[in-house]
Amino acid sequence: MIRNIAFDCSDPYELAHFWAKVFDCPVDPEFKPGSEEVAIEPPSGAKLYFQRVPEPKTVKNRAHVCVQPEIPRDREVERIRDLGATVVADHREQDGTGWVVLADPEGNEFCVLRSDAERQRTA
Repeated sequence: MIRNIAFDCSDPYELAHFWAKVFDCPVDPEFKPGSEEVAIEPPSGAKLYFQRVPEPKTVKNRAHVCVQPEIPRDREVERIRDLGATVVADHREQDGTGWVVLADPEGNEFCVLRSDAERQRTA
């Protein structure tokens, strides 16, 4: 069983709020600004755990979260960019397949995949 997926970061409270907006879920009110660790529980999937570390991110993640939205991939990419993410790599193909690699505000990479509906259209 996977208990949670952990993110090293400089500001757990702020990063948890970014991801809570991505997954449209609350941050537990027991956590406050300055907390050394913060967790959120997306409606489906593993708990996300954010822990303060002193060093900044310097290299590519060896593991990352893949987000499969219910809305079309391209709309989800734009929505998450509006929340503060940046595009790291765009692997979308003309036939509608592919994915986009984004980075959260602290540089942690994650992918946005196609929705189930999009996958069924290109299957």
